[in-house]
Amino acid sequence: MISVEGLTVAYSVKPLFSDATFVINERDRIALVGKNGAGKSTMLKILCGMEHPSSGTVSVQNDVTIGYLPQVMILQDDTTVRQEAMKAFADIQRVKDRLDHMERQMNERTDYDSDDYMRLVERYTAEHERYLMLGAEGQEAAVERTLTGLGFLRTDFNRPTHEFSGGWRMRIELAKILLRHPDVLLLDEPTNHLDIESIQWLEQLLAAWSGAVVLVSHDRAFINNVSNRTLEISCGRVIDYRVKYNEYVVLRKERREQQLRAYENQQKEMADMRDFIERFRYKATKAVQVQQKIRQLEKMVPIEVDEVDNSALHLKFPPCLRSGDFPVICEDVKKSYGPQTVFSHVNLTIKRGEKVAFVGKNGEGKSTLVKCIMGEIPFDGTLKIGHNVQIGYFAQNQAQLLDENLTVFQTIDYVAKGEVRLRINDILGAFMFGGENAEKKVKVLSGGERSRLAMIRLLLEPVNLLILDEPTNHLDMPSKDVLKEAIRAFDGTAIIVSHDREFLDGLVSKVFEFGGGKVREYIGGIYDWLKASPSPTEASPSPSKGGGVASPSPSKGGGVYIDKAKQTSPPSGGLGEARKEHQKLLRKAERAVEESEKKIDLMEQRLKELDQLLCDPDKASDMTLVTEYTDTKRSLDSEVERWEKLSEELEKLNT
Repeated sequence: MISVEGLTVAYSVKPLFSDATFVINERDRIALVGKNGAGKSTMLKILCGMEHPSSGTVSVQNDVTIGYLPQVMILQDDTTVRQEAMKAFADIQRVKDRLDHMERQMNERTDYDSDDYMRLVERYTAEHERYLMLGAEGQEAAVERTLTGLGFLRTDFNRPTHEFSGGWRMRIELAKILLRHPDVLLLDEPTNHLDIESIQWLEQLLAAWSGAVVLVSHDRAFINNVSNRTLEISCGRVIDYRVKYNEYVVLRKERREQQLRAYENQQKEMADMRDFIERFRYKATKAVQVQQKIRQLEKMVPIEVDEVDNSALHLKFPPCLRSGDFPVICEDVKKSYGPQTVFSHVNLTIKRGEKVAFVGKNGEGKSTLVKCIMGEIPFDGTLKIGHNVQIGYFAQNQAQLLDENLTVFQTIDYVAKGEVRLRINDILGAFMFGGENAEKKVKVLSGGERSRLAMIRLLLEPVNLLILDEPTNHLDMPSKDVLKEAIRAFDGTAIIVSHDREFLDGLVSKVFEFGGGKVREYIGGIYDWLKASPSPTEASPSPSKGGGVASPSPSKGGGVYIDKAKQTSPPSGGLGEARKEHQKLLRKAERAVEESEKKIDLMEQRLKELDQLLCDPDKASDMTLVTEYTDTKRSLDSEVERWEKLSEELEKLNT
């Protein structure tokens, strides 16, 4: 369908990529990958003809149509959502106009037996058949099906497009491209503004797409579910892996290890040559050999090694105070804007140490509840923040709060403490601020770069409650891995608003689903919730009448929905033996939890003291202190596990 030969793009001395050669075939699902700035978006623009390469050719077969979704686009503001989506059928409308014109001619003319009239009838018949083949009869149904799949409500169809945010307008543009049914789809970050349901719907649509797909995305789950081939732009070259993304990751690791071994062997060989040249440069008897070595050295082409994968970099939040048992408690929380209720009867409790996800369609209130927790907006009901809670908040507009006059390095240097200061350059490199980028002023950074910088700052602040609103929007995969590992190792509590399934997988143990003005609690990971939820093509379950955390739903993934309204209190009604026994067990469990918490507090305090002692250079090698630190840490981990079991038993007795 598209053939690329000897493609080279050079904006400076060093080209983005050179001598790229590959073919895009029908039914190919190609993931175009590479670090930020490698040239992925440029490649898509060249494939669709928007930009031209420095050299090389791009050949597109006759009659092959291409649909391109850029990251940034200019949209019209003078139409409704339905009217804008119907523009996808502009070609069909032109055919319809021609048919109407020919039909009027046939009605007006009376020379039915003439050759000219017969030719008009033949043209009309052929054009009408083409009109039907283009799917003209199902335009309205196709528009509704596509817009609904991308998250629009039927009540949105007749609203003006200017009432929608940039993310929703991007969905309209995506709908137009999909409705045109091009032979080749070029998608640049199509999931950036989609919720989980819409991402799954798009996955299913692309899996059944009759043409080819080339996509750029940092959503690992999305590209792995869609792709059957991976093109990597690395070290100025385009490498073709004819496998899906997950398999490519394994092959790339093996390839890099081979490159590294070859590079090390070449460096040793070159060092030996230089050593020989220096040793015998001025010996006449070795002049011939020296000249040979010099020529060999000049002819050697240095082996390049793919960029280092910084996902192995380990970050850890600095130590902080221990918070109360329940950092966040909501009781009948309600938020309305005039007559519009965002959510009501929200009853939820988040325990210390829990990592939870807020999920749901855009506009259902996830960020709104976060702002309620932060005290940024008024609300009805009761919302309690626990004892000693120190909140670290990453908002979608967090980048606007940075000091524009500082450099990237200074911004991080001012918040870094202890040994972390020695690793600032490594940390900046992991989030794509390596080399000269560290000396850039904040005021010259793009929106995405500022968001990444704000995320690094948050990683270095001592907090015990993390609230992250779409933290992965501007991160590439290695950066997301670094962030995920840091949150997983975080001792405190985390609330994460995200549509990135791969990021949430293995990170959260509870999911709060926002929808229909209610909040549903689900115990289990993100994929457990997805298995128990209706598929994107099914209707959403109706909200429960009880409000708050919604009614139970059958689980296919091993977890359970919880209805707070139906939870029962400990047995009551009479002073029977059963109730007395229950109260006895309850008091015993409460004492065990309290004693465990006291032990944890003492051990954490001792670890802090040992940390301070070991920071002293004179005592850093004191094996007695090192041994005590190791033993205390091991005991603390064991006690925390015991506390978790005791807390679970106490929770069971309380239900």
